[in-house]
Amino acid sequence: MKIAMMVRGYLPVPRPKDIIYAPVDLAIAIGEGLVKRGHTVDFYGPLGTKLETGIVTRNLRPLVHNQKEIGELFGDLGRMSHYVPELWDKYLVTEMFRRANAGDYDLLHFHHPEVALAEASINTKIPVVYTQHDPIFPWYKEIYELYHSSNQYFVSISNNQRRDAPDLPYIRTAYNGVDPQHYPYSDNPEDYLLIAGRIVPEKGFKEAIQIAKQTNNRLLIIGPTYPDTQDYFDQYIKPQLDDQILYLGYVDRDQMWRYYQKAKAFLTPVQWEEPFGLTTIEAGACGTPTISLNRGAAPELIIDGKTGYVVDSIAEMAAAVEKIDKIHRSDCRDHIKEVFSIEKMVDAYELAFEDVLRKQRQRQSPAQRGKELANKLKNAKLPKKIKAALPHKGGIGRSKIGSEFKEIIQEIANGPTKEPTDLV
Repeated sequence: MKIAMMVRGYLPVPRPKDIIYAPVDLAIAIGEGLVKRGHTVDFYGPLGTKLETGIVTRNLRPLVHNQKEIGELFGDLGRMSHYVPELWDKYLVTEMFRRANAGDYDLLHFHHPEVALAEASINTKIPVVYTQHDPIFPWYKEIYELYHSSNQYFVSISNNQRRDAPDLPYIRTAYNGVDPQHYPYSDNPEDYLLIAGRIVPEKGFKEAIQIAKQTNNRLLIIGPTYPDTQDYFDQYIKPQLDDQILYLGYVDRDQMWRYYQKAKAFLTPVQWEEPFGLTTIEAGACGTPTISLNRGAAPELIIDGKTGYVVDSIAEMAAAVEKIDKIHRSDCRDHIKEVFSIEKMVDAYELAFEDVLRKQRQRQSPAQRGKELANKLKNAKLPKKIKAALPHKGGIGRSKIGSEFKEIIQEIANGPTKEPTDLV
């Protein structure tokens, strides 16, 4: 397959170290994983984008290089009111569609659907796949319905994520994955609980502190604060900090294993329908069980009673802490390796893309399919003698390579009388 993919036009890939942005990390793993399997992948991003795929920048300068510049960009009314980040995205998106129309790509893959919806809705011959990383809010669903066309497909990152928009054209659920080699296993935890992520109310940091106090456990809190949620930190987190409740600030994802592997439990008292929960599988890869409220994708990530506990209240989370020793940490790591590895994630995307191309072919008439195959043959690196026999304005060429081959080429050009049912 020939695939083009993109996250953002204003942010280079890999992400700057001080930015939490899971879609970038996942996009790298997907793109590089597909290349290792023999597919052709072009990754679109601004200057500074570097990964083991083809790279297309169009000499576009990045707008941001760190978290401070992101804050400044999105706080700049002038640039935001003139849609500057969106126009940076569009500069790359239009090139992706132009090249797809020219036959350079079989399909396009975007990690933010909104950047490509308008183009996809008017370029209906180009298969487009979106990974939906966020919850599907009502306004998201309305936008998708406005720009709906039959060539657009969605990958959900959990089955629960589909709950609020079950009728979108999903092609597959592809769970996010991690590389267990980057998360060393430990069967000797220390005596502390851990919560990590963006310090925002929906992640449940306030509730995690309640659990630690109720169970008389130390709690390590890791994650960045943001200007728009600083009040939450100042009101609910900062006053509780002491020798028992410790705030370590932001730790880069590459170093989080040091804290995951020694925690006796990872806490996710989420206050929203979280569509996945990457920290849960990162902790599990290190052997650390997760105790979670039964919200969002938690029941899909955790085997209740085997790799952690999924419960219905903060009181039940506290009770689960007291029986965490019943969980075998090796089961946690095995579960991640079996279900949530990078290889499993790339498997899912490879199958999703193949399914999309199959559906796209089935939508074509036999004649359309034949012409597409004939064009591919024309563009292929074939001997001149064979190319001379391919269909052109006057039909089959006059070369003397054999009537049997000519008949095959003519059939491709005209399309079979009946569409095969076992197309792959």
